Amino acid sequence: MTQGAVSRQLQTLEKQLGMELVQRDQKRLTLTSEAQDYAAEIRQALNQIVQSTLRLQAAPLAGTLNLAILPAFGMRWLMPRLPEFARLHPDVTINMSTRLEPFNFATEPFDAAIHFGNADWPGTRSLLLKHEQLLPVCAPGLLEGRSISAPEDILKLPLLHIQTRTTAWGDWFERKGISAKEDLSGTIYDQFATITQAALHGLGVALMPDYLVEQDLATGRLVALHGEAAETEGAYYLVWPERKSGAPALVKFREWLAGKAQPEDPLPR
Repeated sequence: MTQGAVSRQLQTLEKQLGMELVQRDQKRLTLTSEAQDYAAEIRQALNQIVQSTLRLQAAPLAGTLNLAILPAFGMRWLMPRLPEFARLHPDVTINMSTRLEPFNFATEPFDAAIHFGNADWPGTRSLLLKHEQLLPVCAPGLLEGRSISAPEDILKLPLLHIQTRTTAWGDWFERKGISAKEDLSGTIYDQFATITQAALHGLGVALMPDYLVEQDLATGRLVALHGEAAETEGAYYLVWPERKSGAPALVKFREWLAGKAQPEDPLPR
């Protein structure tokens, strides 16, 4: 646009809002402080309009599925299975972004989400994908000179906590009949990727989903301090807003994923 066209647009906007947005000093234009705040607030909404328009223009006939995923579960459970979906439904495009916490579907550009917890997300429907089973693991070097023969012996070691499972260690010890609420201090990590690295480098014991550490256990990089994995109350779900239940891309993805949702389904190799 020309400078004159921009100036006319600004004048029109000022008339609509009933206030000055620009300080005019001869040929120099400067936004007022109110206009700067206004621009910052609406920029996110304008960017969302642009992205939504681009997704609509790029969508194939069957549509696009915008999916929010949990980083670790998405990488280790969902991603290995997606090539089959792509072969069966080449007309569906899946766009993925990570989200660690539940959000409002009305204000986020997602059609569905992979969620851990209970099936209690308001205004949604859900499909159970997998129950979570936890194992306490650590690097072999952390055990040098230490004897771990019972669950309570783990309390002698530094504990690593995951931010999204704040009560995981307490619940685990409680299931073992151990009261350990006062002995659960330790460092906190926001993702499984970082807590796994902390465990591998000998910083402490992490309570990890079995599917995330099976390769490290098989290669000896980590050792399990208790033989049997303990199932937690929470589980992984595919969640979608009720208003989008009939969206063609979501229906295809949901029906395909239902066949992969058995908890005993092994990871493909």
